[in-house]
Amino acid sequence: MKIVVVSVGSIKEKYLKDAINEYSKRLSKYAKIEFLNVSDEMIPNNPSEKEIEQIKLKEGEKILKVLPLNSYKIALNLKGEMLSSEELAKKLLNIFSYNNSTITLVIGGSLGLGKNVLDLMDYHLCFSKMTFPHQLMQVILLEQIYRAFKINNNETYHK
Repeated sequence: MKIVVVSVGSIKEKYLKDAINEYSKRLSKYAKIEFLNVSDEMIPNNPSEKEIEQIKLKEGEKILKVLPLNSYKIALNLKGEMLSSEELAKKLLNIFSYNNSTITLVIGGSLGLGKNVLDLMDYHLCFSKMTFPHQLMQVILLEQIYRAFKINNNETYHK
């Protein structure tokens, strides 16, 4: 099993890097994990809707260049389906069992993902209707994937 996390922008904060490293280490017991980061675009002050869409499309083009096409692709999207931890565990188990041995999760930049990326996804997942910094989202995502593996293996962690 392999999990690929594609994200826009880099993580500069040490505490976030430490958390990502910790969950990556924990996850290595269950799956190979790979991170693919693409650079974010500069956002002008008070961008117009047209500028926002252009930025998302440019970031999307960068994502598409690194996106592993032979995997099950999940977009983190505010318009996606919200799942409980148990439902996410079941979803991941089903994907690994019946669809593909590689799952790619895509995190957009601060403006979200462009239509060029969203249209290629196999599934759209929403963690919350709240907005989180995309750097923090990597930590939240990895924690939930780790929790899902623990649930699927009947191991203590999830309560």
